[in-house]
Amino acid sequence: MIKAVIFDFDGLILDTETAWYESYKEALQTYQCELPLEYFVKCVGTDNTELHHYFQEQLGERCNIEDIESRAKNIHIDKMKKPIAREGVKDYLEEAQKYGYKIALASSSDRKWITDFLNKLSLIHYFEVIVTGDDVERVKPAPDLYLEAINQLNLQANEAVAFEDSLNGLQAATSAGLKCVIVPNPVTENLPFETHQLRLPSMSEKRLNDVIQYIEQDGV
Repeated sequence: MIKAVIFDFDGLILDTETAWYESYKEALQTYQCELPLEYFVKCVGTDNTELHHYFQEQLGERCNIEDIESRAKNIHIDKMKKPIAREGVKDYLEEAQKYGYKIALASSSDRKWITDFLNKLSLIHYFEVIVTGDDVERVKPAPDLYLEAINQLNLQANEAVAFEDSLNGLQAATSAGLKCVIVPNPVTENLPFETHQLRLPSMSEKRLNDVIQYIEQDGV
């Protein structure tokens, strides 16, 4: 029996990922360097270690990680001045609250980043538990964030379903023993997702109760 829903943040609740991809591409123009999507998606849902390796491989001695990050951050701030939650997100949160599901968030990002945006979106009050990269030693694809979330919810892994948009997030959720629903964004829609229970183009496609009923009845 599903008792809780646990949401990722970046790319799922708010599509910061498409904006980040565009921001890094613009920042790298100064260095006459391209950023193919297949390299960027490696960092979606986790930290920027793989992305920094790519910069170093492409730019060699010209590589200035601090400068690239600073340029990209400033561009991203401008792009995200008026954040809008992804379609269906608020409906899912309202439905979860209405029917008594516990609601949590598990994200590799830092707490201030997440709470600032959740406040701007007027969504923070829905979440009983918020677990961030500040709370664990290992971020996604390690299972730590989800393990901590279900621990704080005082539930077993099979009593919660995760909503994710990335491969790193899917791996984290399934490694923690959770069922997982994939809701990809434009940056992650072509990734080779496997081992998930359901995939939706957006949360507006199917009601939350229908999603949970599907997962419970099929025993998948």
